[in-house]
Amino acid sequence: MKKRLFYSLIALFVMIPLFNVNSPAHAAGFTDVPARALEEVTYLSDGNIAKGSSTTIFNSDRTITRAEAAIFIGRALQLNGTPRKTVFRDVDSSSTAAGYIQSGVDTGIILGYLSGVSQGNFYPNKAITRGEMAIMIANAFEYSYGGTASGAAKALMDRGVADGMGNGSFGASYLIKRADFAVFLARAINPEFRTKDSAGFSKSIWSNAPNLNIRKGPSTAYASIGKLSEDQQVSAAHSVGGWTYIKTGSTTGFVATAYTRTTAAKPAVPTESADSRLAGQTIIIDPGHGGTDPGAIGFNLREKDVVLTTGLKVNNLLKKTPFNVKMTRSTDTFISLIGRSNFAKAQGGDVFVSIHANAASASASGTETFYYSAATNPYVADSKLLATKIQNRMITAWNLKNRGVKSGNYSVLRENNMPAALAELGFITNKSDNAKLASDYWLTSASKAIYYGILDYYKAKGYEVDSLYNVAK
Repeated sequence: MKKRLFYSLIALFVMIPLFNVNSPAHAAGFTDVPARALEEVTYLSDGNIAKGSSTTIFNSDRTITRAEAAIFIGRALQLNGTPRKTVFRDVDSSSTAAGYIQSGVDTGIILGYLSGVSQGNFYPNKAITRGEMAIMIANAFEYSYGGTASGAAKALMDRGVADGMGNGSFGASYLIKRADFAVFLARAINPEFRTKDSAGFSKSIWSNAPNLNIRKGPSTAYASIGKLSEDQQVSAAHSVGGWTYIKTGSTTGFVATAYTRTTAAKPAVPTESADSRLAGQTIIIDPGHGGTDPGAIGFNLREKDVVLTTGLKVNNLLKKTPFNVKMTRSTDTFISLIGRSNFAKAQGGDVFVSIHANAASASASGTETFYYSAATNPYVADSKLLATKIQNRMITAWNLKNRGVKSGNYSVLRENNMPAALAELGFITNKSDNAKLASDYWLTSASKAIYYGILDYYKAKGYEVDSLYNVAK
């Protein structure tokens, strides 16, 4: 019994189809999805969670393997899917599912076989059953179920996530098809698909950001269906990865949890050992492009969206410190290049950080950070110091090719009168870089790296900032 439980737990993170993460989503174009699953498959496809083998074939009737399930749930929860070595001897480190499987282990979602001849294996190509699926979803979405397959099945049915079979049983031993798993996963993510009203908006949260997007699903891939104003109180239900399902008026959807708080009062600004001079320092965060200027585009991902998400995350971290922080744009609006530097000057900026994503040939990859080395901006040494600190942190956080710190003749650097750096996170036109740019997990890592880089700069300049590093932990 114990071995069977661990077997089911293992399966819990493994129910997703192997598909090309970079191919465009055309869920409505699938010709093999039954009517009962079309809305749910479309929903997962819109969020880049599920894709088919082509734009027209979803393979709806094919059973789901354990590796596919790991990818599905990993993408839904926005776990780190970078292929890497796992604890299982039968999972190749270069396989598409390897990163998601190991992330499932790291987060306690996946367990492997613990005894007998199967010990240390994951069996990635083995099809999963409905009972194993129930435990996977129960674990992934933190349902209380008593550790048994029957308990997990009851937890899903009680919430309207799963249905029983026509014979009155749950059919725990039956293998599950891709279309049916898509239905169950979509219901677990978004209660609007469930067979009963079980959202349970029992908590209150407050928005920490102006114009905070409410999205149809738990990622920036989903369309915005409304906005929250700063300090607005809303009702909250469950979380999916870094997103919280909320309700305000007649609107229900997902907001980024990082931009919310659980108390009406704003968190106190860290003061312990913080340098009193920091309150007089204004940091300008500049997400590039915006509005009618999408920036570079690669694999259906737009630079303007990636850098705005990252910039807002940096802004949210800096707001928890004594620093004064301003953004050239906090929404999808167009700001001219000279308008950005003029804004920074008008705000009395002391540090300017512009955030971008690179574009070139498909083989070009890596992170680089620029400063301006001519006297037009009199802070050449400080600009190079700022760029170096940010670059060092980015390389540590993203582990991409280090393209170095370089002099660049960019308007936002050249026309500024303060230490200024321009960070190129990665190449949106490179498949591997793009996968990180499309991931909320990796954009959070990038935002922390930029935040740490700014602190490193101030520390090098003689400011006491040690207590502020804890803000991003």
